[in-house]
Amino acid sequence: MLEQVILEKAKKIKLLICDVDGVLTDGRLFYSGRGEAYKAFNVKDGLGIKLLQSIEVSIAIITSRNSSIVKNRMTELGIEYIYQNQKNKTLAYTELLETLNLEESEVAYIGDDLPDLPLIERVGLGVAVADAHAVILERANWITTRKAGKGAVRELADLIIHAKGKAEEVVERYR
Repeated sequence: MLEQVILEKAKKIKLLICDVDGVLTDGRLFYSGRGEAYKAFNVKDGLGIKLLQSIEVSIAIITSRNSSIVKNRMTELGIEYIYQNQKNKTLAYTELLETLNLEESEVAYIGDDLPDLPLIERVGLGVAVADAHAVILERANWITTRKAGKGAVRELADLIIHAKGKAEEVVERYR
């Protein structure tokens, strides 16, 4: 059963920020003979993102890498705030807070490794995927049971939807 403190944090969320590699993907990179990189995204995570958008939770991506694959997938999901090539993720985060006029308590961040630490520690709900680095696991408010690229973002989406009391509304749309 979920701790009440986590449910209270999740209930306040108006923005979910996701890292990409090691969160929305399993962290592996595949390269073709021509040097093209390939990534695999989980459709369950994609649906979780769409469900959050349907209950007016904004989604943003902040990633330290730059990839047309990421831009294409995030655009396909209707994600407006895509920050790539962010070596210092705090700068993009601060811009998002100002742009959306949000408090830190209204933001969730899901990450997996040390570049995510500053945001995991600052946001209202800092989340680690199950196979995150030990430091991230230790510092996160909540840890998913699913691994990176295996539905961890969907698990977080379901938590936020449940905490906001919107689970039945979301299910009813599919009946």
